[in-house]
Amino acid sequence: MLLSHAPSGLVSRRQLLAAICAGSAAVATSMARARAGFPGRPVTVVVPYAPGGQGDVFARLISNDLGKALGQSVIVDNRPGASGALGTRMVVRAPADGLTLLLGQTGEIAINGAAMKSPGYDSLKDLQGVALVGDSPLVLAVPASAPWKSLDDLIAAAKAAPGKVAYASSGTATPGHLAAAALAEAAKVQMVHIPYKGAGQAITDLIGAQVQFFMASTPSILSHIKGGKVRALAVTGLEPIAALPGVPTVAEKFPGFEFSLWGGYFAPRQTPAPVVQLLSQKINQIVQQPALKARFEAEGTLVKSYTPQEVDAFVRKEITKYRQLVRSTSVLID
Repeated sequence: MLLSHAPSGLVSRRQLLAAICAGSAAVATSMARARAGFPGRPVTVVVPYAPGGQGDVFARLISNDLGKALGQSVIVDNRPGASGALGTRMVVRAPADGLTLLLGQTGEIAINGAAMKSPGYDSLKDLQGVALVGDSPLVLAVPASAPWKSLDDLIAAAKAAPGKVAYASSGTATPGHLAAAALAEAAKVQMVHIPYKGAGQAITDLIGAQVQFFMASTPSILSHIKGGKVRALAVTGLEPIAALPGVPTVAEKFPGFEFSLWGGYFAPRQTPAPVVQLLSQKINQIVQQPALKARFEAEGTLVKSYTPQEVDAFVRKEITKYRQLVRSTSVLID
């Protein structure tokens, strides 16, 4: 729209307002058209891990309601491999139309870029945040038979016997591995890392006292804590969680210590903004449903409702944290 000049050579207030309104209307029309045509076909949510993990649970609990909200089927497609990089690359290379989404978690979104030589994607450049749906602090758990009743006890044992305290992880450069490495760095102790292929065997060996501790996701370890098979010494959020009343935070001893396993939806970076906004609104509405929210929180997962812009800002912060930690601990994925 061209603006004619007022006699003074300046655009009049009326003309300026008219131009702004016209531009806003054009943007609104464009957004409405994009939304009206979406999705038109089934939506695929890629989970870059095998069925049964936390991200898979997120995706499957949300998919049915998301399909109803969009008027199309939502298909969960598990594509495990390469520490989540295989499925993530699949989404990055998909058409940027909102029909292929990633249920991404801490590892493939925030850690792989620092810990892998060539993950095949850049989370910030190649992916657009849609909605962050859940955030689970880790739990520092020890065998029920262990003598340690507090984090101080465990650290004292590690100082008394350097290199003798062994901790499990569900894999190299996973959040639990890096959180334990950060704890060793903060406490100035030497401990031994024992990586497993997933949390299941790590928990089995923890119960059997084959390892001294495991920083596990809350949902994976909670039933074993309640069943008396393992003991929770601390959680890695900045605040205690309702699912584990009375369990302190690591941050009470080491201020700012914060690690979690979080999950959210991501789309290829060039996905139209109206489509991203629509998906974000629908997903956030679903996770805030009282029954679903209560189920997540009962398992120690904090429900989030982040806008796309807030997701991207959160991811930048997490990438910076893990990049610095990988550099200081020299943890790399082969």
